[in-house]
Amino acid sequence: MKKKFYTLLSGALASTLVLAACGEEGNGDDVDDTNEDGIEDAGEETEASDVDVSNLQLGTGSTGGTYFPLGQQIAEALNEHIDVDDFDLSSVSTGASVDNISSIYRDELHLGMTVHLPALDALTGAGAFEGVEMDNFGFMGHIYPEVMQIVTTEGTGVETLADLEGKSVAIGPPGSGTQEAAKTILEAAGLEEGDYEAMEEGFGDATSRIQDGNLDASFGLLGLPNGSIEELEVSGRDVKILDIDDETLATIEEVSGYEGYEIPEGSYDFLEDPVQTVTAYAVMVGSTDTIDEDLGYEITKTMFEHSDAISHQQGDHMTKDNAMNGSEGLPIHPGAEKYFEEEGILE
Repeated sequence: MKKKFYTLLSGALASTLVLAACGEEGNGDDVDDTNEDGIEDAGEETEASDVDVSNLQLGTGSTGGTYFPLGQQIAEALNEHIDVDDFDLSSVSTGASVDNISSIYRDELHLGMTVHLPALDALTGAGAFEGVEMDNFGFMGHIYPEVMQIVTTEGTGVETLADLEGKSVAIGPPGSGTQEAAKTILEAAGLEEGDYEAMEEGFGDATSRIQDGNLDASFGLLGLPNGSIEELEVSGRDVKILDIDDETLATIEEVSGYEGYEIPEGSYDFLEDPVQTVTAYAVMVGSTDTIDEDLGYEITKTMFEHSDAISHQQGDHMTKDNAMNGSEGLPIHPGAEKYFEEEGILE
């Protein structure tokens, strides 16, 4: 049954709420419920029944990564096929995982794409969310497996993770799953902050600077294969993806939820041998403050039953068989739970 038009609550949040993970400075006031990263308590909750469905926003990531183009297509598929009056969803470029969850917490976004591990941290106030527990979001389905790809080129002198010492390295935008994973990997390899020149930028910008010879390497938690890497190869650069050695991998798996993954040879034209790296899940989460059960049901149902409208290659992973990947430990959005139970996906 179609949902009727909602009315947006005005003034639900102060516009001065900011997230240091987005690279912005706070207003200098001491706030007891703000963690050292600048993530503040959202304050008064917005009623889900008051959301304006004609002005919904989906947080994606940087323009050179996987989230942004895939998120655009997810939004287009929902706008075309969802059975909700006045429904209109826009996809917006953001700092990705941490940024998206924090913006949902502040009612600035309604849906967000995220690596499942930062989402778990948000629930307990750990990692980038230290001191602020965020529980106003729910899992709405698996999107695709995220694969860490550490890219460099011939001529940089970088053959191993250890060789990144003293090099310029793009670790991903503030608030991204890439940056969190990159720091975990570098620390496991024995490199602390200051041992390398950290550049906080999106993967697309980073590969452009690698192409120009202005950057030595870049981390990217991305779909496989990735278009920016393919474009870097086409530019004539001799591209390499760094291997994570067994000892470093064992440390990563011990201290985090990332799991070992082997990038198959031939995944790119230049890749003649498999590469050992790590993986996690990209998932969709939705606000439980502004997306009620009925709307959440329609969004989840449409996302999985019309995934064939998504031409991006990572859309192939959005199937009912994969729907619960990355959900362990996360609250399920009531609307998604209703759909998953209806389909026998969630017993």
